[in-house]
Amino acid sequence: MDDKVWMYLVYLAISIGLTVWVATTLSRNGLVFLEDVFADSRLAQAVNQLLVMGFYLLNLGYVAVAMRSTARVADASRALETLSLKIGLVLLVLGVLHFFNVFFLGRYRRGRLRQQEFQPPLPPAGRLPMPPLPGALGGSGVPGQGGMPGQGAMPGPGGGVPGPGGPGPSRPGPVPPPAPA
Repeated sequence: MDDKVWMYLVYLAISIGLTVWVATTLSRNGLVFLEDVFADSRLAQAVNQLLVMGFYLLNLGYVAVAMRSTARVADASRALETLSLKIGLVLLVLGVLHFFNVFFLGRYRRGRLRQQEFQPPLPPAGRLPMPPLPGALGGSGVPGQGGMPGQGAMPGPGGGVPGPGGPGPSRPGPVPPPAPA
């Protein structure tokens, strides 16, 4: 057989072997990471299988496309040089695919954790009473200055101080706490 044919056969054997080894290693060890990313083991297993399938399709497709060589292979030395270049490119493609998978899954995980960070653990049970207004509880003895709400005019916007058009609306008092159920 020709040196180029041997080179193709060795290239296919090494590339397919590397692809299967990397895919099984990433699938086995990446499942723990995916379970943390998705917080659901069934979803993590399904995504893991889809990633492995996509990994095989992309990488073996690249191996098939890159198999053809226009270089003249006159001897075994030139065949090994061409073979090492092709296998090096396969390894670079494997690394780039792995990098982008980890990068995008990490971004998804950070977004999910950030979203969970701002959600309260329980929904609010009711409304808190409003704090008393400044000067609303103290009695200064001067009409319109202090006292209980509704006992005099309170200064401020919409506070009931009569203006040119007559008396304004009075300011509502604090909201009572909700009754126990």
